Amino acid sequence: MMAKISKGMLSFYVGLAAFLTLILVMFSFLHARKISHWWKVLLETRIFFIPLILYILVIAIGFGLLAFFLISLFRRSLYGEIEEKLRVMASGNYDSPIVTKELPHSKENHYVTRIDKDLQVIASKMQEISAELQTLNNQPRLLEGQTKEEILEIERHRLARELHDSVSQQLFAAMMMLSAITEKAKKDQVSEAQQKQLAMVTDIINASQSEMRALLLHLRPVSLEGKSLRQGIEQLLKELQSKIKIELKWDVEDVSLPTAIEDQLFRVVQELLSNTLRHAKANELEVYLHEIDQNVLLRVIDDGVGFDTSQPKAGSYGLMNIRERIAAVGGTVKIISFKGQGTSIEIKIPLIKPLASGN
Repeated sequence: MMAKISKGMLSFYVGLAAFLTLILVMFSFLHARKISHWWKVLLETRIFFIPLILYILVIAIGFGLLAFFLISLFRRSLYGEIEEKLRVMASGNYDSPIVTKELPHSKENHYVTRIDKDLQVIASKMQEISAELQTLNNQPRLLEGQTKEEILEIERHRLARELHDSVSQQLFAAMMMLSAITEKAKKDQVSEAQQKQLAMVTDIINASQSEMRALLLHLRPVSLEGKSLRQGIEQLLKELQSKIKIELKWDVEDVSLPTAIEDQLFRVVQELLSNTLRHAKANELEVYLHEIDQNVLLRVIDDGVGFDTSQPKAGSYGLMNIRERIAAVGGTVKIISFKGQGTSIEIKIPLIKPLASGN
């Protein structure tokens, strides 16, 4: 019954029952004293200038609050461990000791024990699904003799090459010409307004060059090219540090992962770095990769402009793409961001043993 009725409603019923019981007791007492207008006695009798009916009402409310407190304690003791298991499972830790631990069986908590067994089955099935996702993601899917990844890599190479050979070179040439014009303008002592306009054009070209660097970073091939995930991420960050004026900090652990997950994580890091450079306007960027409790944890933190995660447009195409990539390998994405306070993105992927070939 308690599972279907909320604590508030149950407490209300207890208070109402207490109120009606007290009224019935007073009625029985006054009827035994042969007092016919018992309701007048309740309204007119005062104790310390307060009507007797108010005392009855306060006592009934007290019973209701006491019932609410006791029910809360009872439910916490009964369902507390179940709620903790659900929280851990929601975070993706299906093989956590908290989840795998069986609750003691007894007649008092037989209902909870059955729920616990159902949770064990759900956790086991979620592990199997995650393993299947990771196995399927590790298998190449061919399209006209080429994998999807190979087709995308060729196209990225082509776009990166064309952007570098055309737009990037033109921006560089325009910057050189503008620098010469600015120097000549200073020597010729042109008006301050014209010098401000030249400075504005310089800022625009600098911003365009930064945007181009971010795009070229985004278009780099997804393959780690024989390097480990740690080596690939560190090389990416070092190259970025030499080209962009941003303070970088990183702590990347050498974790052993299936090839498909390594490629996905490497691509996600590229996507996050590209998003940070293009949109965050950050001065500092931190990257962490660790293996914790049978999970791979990737965190990327910046001190940029941030955004309101409650807004529908807060999840841009890049973040949506990242969520899809991580979901494809059975992982979860947690985004914490506030306007003017930066952004923290935490990605967690469970390390699940591959399914046996017979399954």
